[in-house]
Amino acid sequence: QQDVPSKVQVAWDRYHDYPEVTQILQQIAAAYPDLVQLKSLGKSLQGREMWIAIVASPKTGPADSKPAMWIDGAVHANEIQAAEAVLYSLLYVTKAYGVNADLTRLLDEKSFYFLPMVNPDSRSAWFNTPNTPHSSRGNQRPVDDDMDGLFDEDGPDDLDGDGMITGMWKRDPNGRWIRSQTDPRVFVQVKPDQKGEWTYLGSEGIDNDGDGLINEDPPGGDDMNRNWPTDWQPTYVQHGAGPFPFSAPETRAIGDFILAHPNIAAVQSYHNAGGMILHGPGASYKEASYPGEDRRVYDEIGRTGEQLLPYYRYMVIYRDLYTVHGGFVNWAAEGLGIFSFTNELWTPAKYFQRESGGPSDDQAWLWRDRMAFGQLFTDYKEFDHPTYGKILIGGTNKWSERSTPTFMLEEECHRNFAFTMYHADQMPLLRFDRTDIKQLRPGVWSITTEIRNGRLIPTRSAQSRTNRIGANDLLTCEPASGVVAAGTLGSWFDQQMTAIKQEPARVQVPDGIPGREGRIFRLVIQGDDSARVTLRYHADKARQIELAVELKETPRRE
Repeated sequence: QQDVPSKVQVAWDRYHDYPEVTQILQQIAAAYPDLVQLKSLGKSLQGREMWIAIVASPKTGPADSKPAMWIDGAVHANEIQAAEAVLYSLLYVTKAYGVNADLTRLLDEKSFYFLPMVNPDSRSAWFNTPNTPHSSRGNQRPVDDDMDGLFDEDGPDDLDGDGMITGMWKRDPNGRWIRSQTDPRVFVQVKPDQKGEWTYLGSEGIDNDGDGLINEDPPGGDDMNRNWPTDWQPTYVQHGAGPFPFSAPETRAIGDFILAHPNIAAVQSYHNAGGMILHGPGASYKEASYPGEDRRVYDEIGRTGEQLLPYYRYMVIYRDLYTVHGGFVNWAAEGLGIFSFTNELWTPAKYFQRESGGPSDDQAWLWRDRMAFGQLFTDYKEFDHPTYGKILIGGTNKWSERSTPTFMLEEECHRNFAFTMYHADQMPLLRFDRTDIKQLRPGVWSITTEIRNGRLIPTRSAQSRTNRIGANDLLTCEPASGVVAAGTLGSWFDQQMTAIKQEPARVQVPDGIPGREGRIFRLVIQGDDSARVTLRYHADKARQIELAVELKETPRRE
């Protein structure tokens, strides 16, 4: 692969915290000012700026005049490589403009909105405070988990001061675990009819509030991937949903932006882990809301993704993963009619370059630790616990799972970038195709024209059409005063048209232009010989096209 030079140098064999991501964004915007506009969507709960990079080629018009793709990451802040994938994508598509022909064409035709950190507060917490691989997932809104009137007062504690939250183990003659004879770092669960020697006590921590419980009221928060309006359910149905949809300032800021930009025709959200290419629905009872013609679009993009991303699986959220109410891509797809995917970055299968034959999930960290030369594990040490007495503290740390190993990070980012650019390239691309002009009688003309979509994604999804989401497409003729009739044809050779009953100079097209197909329109116009009219086709999710027509007979083709 030929190198694409960059004005900004970023190391892709490491992870970047909130200040570093901010600095890289600022450097990219400064290095490519003609392409990149950096702005803040608003502030997070704790006051951090939510930086969004708007990328568009100025020579083909402003960003909102073209179909756009929204790309975000790290709504779950412990899923740290998601932000790196967004950042990598931003830099690559920017540096490639004018260098790589395919990406130059793509950026001339489309626009992009990149938001690397949906959840900046918890990303900062993950990097700068002790955590496990799974903590700092939600936002940092204080929540009274144990219902004692206090908030976040009894979370995990870094008892051994190693900067990580690991595990606690206690000797117990009736325990369920023994230590492995071949590797004392490993605890093995015994069979139900056997006695072990150890009991697992959970993550490091003490009873900070004196209620007899440990770690029952940790920091935060709401799962912001449950805080979106479509199919939102309250917390007694789905934990972490927040008080109401858009209750988090972060989701509200994103929602305001997306609703103000109807040109967004594709959405990509990055998570981790598991190696998945996911689309909705998030719940089984929403299955019928995905019409067959939309599913065909998802299937083609998803199956192509499986080729671009080895060991990833194309899946449906509720059926192949778990039920999600109020998820972001479900809101985008079902609430707004946008073709939307979530990629779960990283799968351990990539270690072994095969689908099966690797270690069991509870042993996979051993292979990672060998590759990381011991950096993923804290050796067990004795600790005198105020509640449990003498225990062992140690085990795998926050880098031991979920995150892509740093030596494999650039490949992970690039393959996901390639998939996302393929998705972006399938956004609608319209053109006027064959056009026929006939004089019906002196001063009366018919114009028959076909408008074709050269890409897979239609200008209006079946979801949008069925649920009347967004504005209809619109074919107009100027000057409008001479248009006496208009309609659509099922075939180029039809003699009769399905007439538009009102405003023939403004033809509403609720079905839009299908992917890789066309629609045929006919207008009847009063006008002098050689007079000119202009046809324009507007779709929210495609660039506007226009055609100047002179009223004179089209030469007959033999």
